[in-house]
Amino acid sequence: MIYPNATRRIKITLSYDGTAYHGWQVQPGLITIQKVVEAIVTHIEGKPVKVAASGRTDAGVHAMAQVAAFSMGNPIPTENLKQAMNRLLPTDIRILQAEEAPAAFHARFDAKSKIYEYRIWREEVCPPFDRLYVHHHPYPLDEPAMIAASRLFEGEHDFSAFAAADPKDALGHSKVRQIFYSVLQRRGSCLIYQVLGSGFLKHMVRNIVGTLIEVGKGNLNSEQVRKLMEQTGGRCGATSPPQGLFLVRVNYE
Repeated sequence: MIYPNATRRIKITLSYDGTAYHGWQVQPGLITIQKVVEAIVTHIEGKPVKVAASGRTDAGVHAMAQVAAFSMGNPIPTENLKQAMNRLLPTDIRILQAEEAPAAFHARFDAKSKIYEYRIWREEVCPPFDRLYVHHHPYPLDEPAMIAASRLFEGEHDFSAFAAADPKDALGHSKVRQIFYSVLQRRGSCLIYQVLGSGFLKHMVRNIVGTLIEVGKGNLNSEQVRKLMEQTGGRCGATSPPQGLFLVRVNYE
């Protein structure tokens, strides 16, 4: 039973189309997912509420199942909370689930792994209804070479060469990450890249995809990709566009 004014920890799973937003994290003067969600929860609670997600997504990046958490005193049942939030939120952000969580639950620090997916449209013409959710690249690529190179990222590596500059770099945190699987495959008109890892650095997935595209163009080979992961000062391929990237799932088990 939830008593009035008792502090509760709420875990939400949300899905969003990132097209119209400047990413997850609150930024002065910009519309972000976090800003919109916090405004809704603050309205329901009647006082400011901080909503923390499992991690940031960049401007234009989408989420199938992002996880976030916040504390509130309002005794509204979680199912009613989900319905209330969805009534107030814009239709490109949906709450899939709201549930009670332990008081110490942290959406970011308790996460064990995440799955991302990146979609590359390979046909000459990209349907207008897909253009906001794929990277359109109709030019020649050695797809078998890209598929083979995608497995090179599996295992524990220092991904410094695949990370964009981040203000948190000054803290000296390790850029070693564990990748449990890294797979590129053709599905119909798309090349689909899926990666499961313990965590990801800023632009890391988009830089990996950009590197795989360079492999497909013949500008990099597998040995050069291996060397990029062995040196912190290497230079990976270009950062691929954000609209092809989806946060698929955050795992806590």
